[in-house]
Amino acid sequence: MGLFLLSTGASASVAEAAPALERLGHAVTVTAYSAVPEQTDENPFETASGAYSNPEIVAARSRDLADTLPFGTIIELDGSGVSSDGSCGFGVVEEHIGYRVIADTMHSRFTDRVDVLLDATPTYRRYDGKKVDAATVLGVCNGVTFRVVGHVDINHMPKTQAELAAIVAKQSGRLALR
Repeated sequence: MGLFLLSTGASASVAEAAPALERLGHAVTVTAYSAVPEQTDENPFETASGAYSNPEIVAARSRDLADTLPFGTIIELDGSGVSSDGSCGFGVVEEHIGYRVIADTMHSRFTDRVDVLLDATPTYRRYDGKKVDAATVLGVCNGVTFRVVGHVDINHMPKTQAELAAIVAKQSGRLALR
């Protein structure tokens, strides 16, 4: 278990001394991408961490959040505080988001952002009848709160939301241990 040294000479666990944003949450912009060359690099099925691009559990973070959200960090996203200005469809696609493992990095032009990897299959029908994918429906969501809820070894990533939820349940009470 990691320890912090306090000025009094006492020590505290990482969970007790975790930054407030990990316990309470941090508002970011949330967008989505799909594992296709137009939205990634020449190898869309491998993330920046080397993990497989699994649209059920992977998310990317902007580079400015690298220290806060290192690869393997498990987060939950709460879209209850987003505005309903029409550019954000978080509530519509929330069932596809669940917990996410940070395994990828966004382009350097983005800051304070989490990008959720979603399936590219068009499964939603727009007002004009055209079918679109979940990433298109999600759009740009400002004010989504993320919370750190666990950590996994990036070389042994779970494959499903059920496996990821079991890891979070097992680690609850040990928030932010690495």
